[in-house]
Amino acid sequence: MNKSLITNLVAILLVFAGFFSPMYSQTLLSIGLFALSGAITNWLAIHMLFEKVPFLYGSGVIPNQFEDFKSGIKNIIMLQFFTTDNIKRFIQSEEESVKKDLDFTPVLDAVDYDNIFQKLIDAITTSPLGAMLNMMGGAEALEPLRQPVSEKMRIALQEMAQSERFQAAIHQSLSTDKLGADISEHIEQIVDARLNELTPDMVKNIIQHMIKKHLGWLVVWGGVFGGLIGLIASYI
Repeated sequence: MNKSLITNLVAILLVFAGFFSPMYSQTLLSIGLFALSGAITNWLAIHMLFEKVPFLYGSGVIPNQFEDFKSGIKNIIMLQFFTTDNIKRFIQSEEESVKKDLDFTPVLDAVDYDNIFQKLIDAITTSPLGAMLNMMGGAEALEPLRQPVSEKMRIALQEMAQSERFQAAIHQSLSTDKLGADISEHIEQIVDARLNELTPDMVKNIIQHMIKKHLGWLVVWGGVFGGLIGLIASYI
């Protein structure tokens, strides 16, 4: 429903009624003219926000102030939502929720212990101990040790990952201050990149989509109050 169009049509009908009605013609004409003037001036004001009108200084406010609107959008995003303090608080809350349950089991399960053992054998065979190992049957002599050594390595890594010192080192490396600043900087770069893609028409359409349908009520109330003023004026 186009509120502006309906309001203007009603006002025009009242004007015609004022010309042709045998009763209260002067009152109807006054109400219609004042309502039409109020509705049209408000409609023109809304139109001038989004479009440039020839010979009307100040029209096309949104396209003309394109850079200011971009800056305002960025400030809203960065200063109200993605501030460094807000990001720090989020990181701290996430750290507290996982601090006591930091589990490296999936990481340890993904380690290829056979490959590590093979690298160990390769290192031995290419070292001065290689000749001695060849006298004892070569690398095949160490093969029975593959399973127990792999299990011992996994246990050792598990104990290390669960140690207080290791956990403290992990949390210390995840510095809240540094992460907060880095994340804030990255977000700002993303916002800048996206805003640089915007054109004046895109900004106009975004704002127009958000508020224009609600601004239609300005035309309605302009017509209503204009009509009331016309009614009062007809009795003065």
